[in-house]
Amino acid sequence: MGKVIAIANQKGGVGKTTTAINLAAALSIMEKKTLLVDADPQANASSGLGIEPDQVQNSIYECLIDGMPAIEVVKTTTTPNLDVLPARIDLVGAEIELQNMDNRESKMKTAIDTLKDKYDYVLIDCSPSLGLVTINAFTAADSVIIPVQCQYFALEGLGKLLNTIRIVQGRLNTALEIEGILLTMYDARLRLNKQVAEDVASHFQQLVFKTIIYNNVKLAEAPSHGLSAIMYDATSIGAINYMNLAAEIIEREK
Repeated sequence: MGKVIAIANQKGGVGKTTTAINLAAALSIMEKKTLLVDADPQANASSGLGIEPDQVQNSIYECLIDGMPAIEVVKTTTTPNLDVLPARIDLVGAEIELQNMDNRESKMKTAIDTLKDKYDYVLIDCSPSLGLVTINAFTAADSVIIPVQCQYFALEGLGKLLNTIRIVQGRLNTALEIEGILLTMYDARLRLNKQVAEDVASHFQQLVFKTIIYNNVKLAEAPSHGLSAIMYDATSIGAINYMNLAAEIIEREK
């Protein structure tokens, strides 16, 4: 039975999709059968792994709204052991259409549960919002990874996100845990980055991953080639960081 991990932060530009793509790739390279669920209408996790949303006939939208079996939507990638449940821009409409549906918070869980036996890990790339699709992701997940950029406003909105997770824990998914807070876009030359990292570690202690994701140009370049940083340049700092993160997550399961 695969572990389902949502990757979420309603604040944009924190490295959420970069983390989803590269952690999924790192886990797959470490011989863990992995599924990346693209739950963001921007569909960057799909295109970042070489699956063009405009060419996708069916997506996570059909699973949520029409009840289409997820196995019919899953796409393979050029990375061994890595599949994607893709998204398209029409996922924006799911927020409205889910409103009046029965069990509206559990549609993603229903879809993913049919696939969990086929994978070691299922990662969900959430949109930068706390809408119904993200609530669906939290209801489906076993845990949540929260990427936090090493910038001045890093902690802004984090309280709201944690409160939303607590609400889901209380009402929809009592087993939901915080997998960890991941510091991203770190530049060791900047005093501010060091201060933010220290503040986050002081506030959240054991919840913060030991692995830190450093600013790295390869992480930015890779998606334009439809590749993870690991497949684009396995020797880059970004690729090594995400391999270390994957190893840290796997080690926790032992």
